[in-house]
Amino acid sequence: MKTKDTERIKAYIDNVEQALKSIDTSGLKDNEKHIIELVEDYLHDSKYYLEKGDLFTSLACIAYAEGLLDCLKRLGIINFEWRSLSELMARPKVVVGGTFEIIHPGHIYFLKRASEYGRVYVIIARDVNVEKFKGRKTYIPEENRLKVVSSIKYVYKAILGDEKDILKPIEEIEPQIIVLGPDQKLNEEELKEKLNERGLNVKIIRIKDRLKCTLCSTSKIVEKIKGEASSFYHTLITLMLLLVVL
Repeated sequence: MKTKDTERIKAYIDNVEQALKSIDTSGLKDNEKHIIELVEDYLHDSKYYLEKGDLFTSLACIAYAEGLLDCLKRLGIINFEWRSLSELMARPKVVVGGTFEIIHPGHIYFLKRASEYGRVYVIIARDVNVEKFKGRKTYIPEENRLKVVSSIKYVYKAILGDEKDILKPIEEIEPQIIVLGPDQKLNEEELKEKLNERGLNVKIIRIKDRLKCTLCSTSKIVEKIKGEASSFYHTLITLMLLLVVL
């Protein structure tokens, strides 16, 4: 199967996911809830086989998930609306980029906001580039960061960036929109000009609002871990000294 077939299967998967999000399961009977659980299982299987490149099995799984939901809908047990395939396939490509080291609620909020504009493609910063721009090695290796971000439901696809040309992946994806976070130190006009030079006419949107929470920052999480570790070792040393004295 060709890339177009992969995109079509992903659209079917998106459709089932959107339907599941809109369904109110609070009033369902146990056997009806069990059918919803089966839909979720087949949805998960479809994603798994799609990732493995087994498009036939992936399509079979998502088709069965759709059928189960359709049966419940026709029986009047649940209520939702399918989105047309043409609408799903026409969603704009949205690119976001970042290091995504220690995933926290701020990351999830940002990706959720980005998904409101279309299908989200995430470009994961390479280890060598993180060290170059941040002056330190990454806490989490790039392959691990890629796997974690790929599993987030708001992400359509995640890829590793290019070690030498950070704009190359954008050229390959050909997005209609680039979404920047409030803390990303990129000048929108300069970025747009560089993309125009490569023949890309991309709309750039900066999300200015952020989720407010205690640990919505990688640096704050690292500081807390270091603080807890320091306190633990201080307590441990104190206890060892007490044992020596006793």
